[in-house]
Amino acid sequence: MTVAGQLRHRLRFEAPATKADGAGNFEAGWQEEFTVSARLQPRYGGEAVIASRLTGTQPVLITVRRSSQSRRIISGWRAVDAHTGVVYAISSPAADMEQDGAFLEFIATTGRGD
Repeated sequence: MTVAGQLRHRLRFEAPATKADGAGNFEAGWQEEFTVSARLQPRYGGEAVIASRLTGTQPVLITVRRSSQSRRIISGWRAVDAHTGVVYAISSPAADMEQDGAFLEFIATTGRGD
């Protein structure tokens, strides 16, 4: 059971965005959406091969309060720790695992070079 006191991290959620450079080209980037308190629970890590290199990855379970903002989070977004700058790539849609309507949980991964 998640309680409010466990939401000890400040995460900034960002959505993918493209920007025009004025010369007809577009750059991929990130658009800040909102910042909320969250709980981070590390899961078993692993290794992935990215660009022909072995890279350590760390899956985490992110828990946030359910709100009109947090219900918009989808896979493909990312969360950035406001204090450490660690980037978490969201890889799952929102789930209400406790089925109480108070919190949403997401699976995310860090260490992928995102």
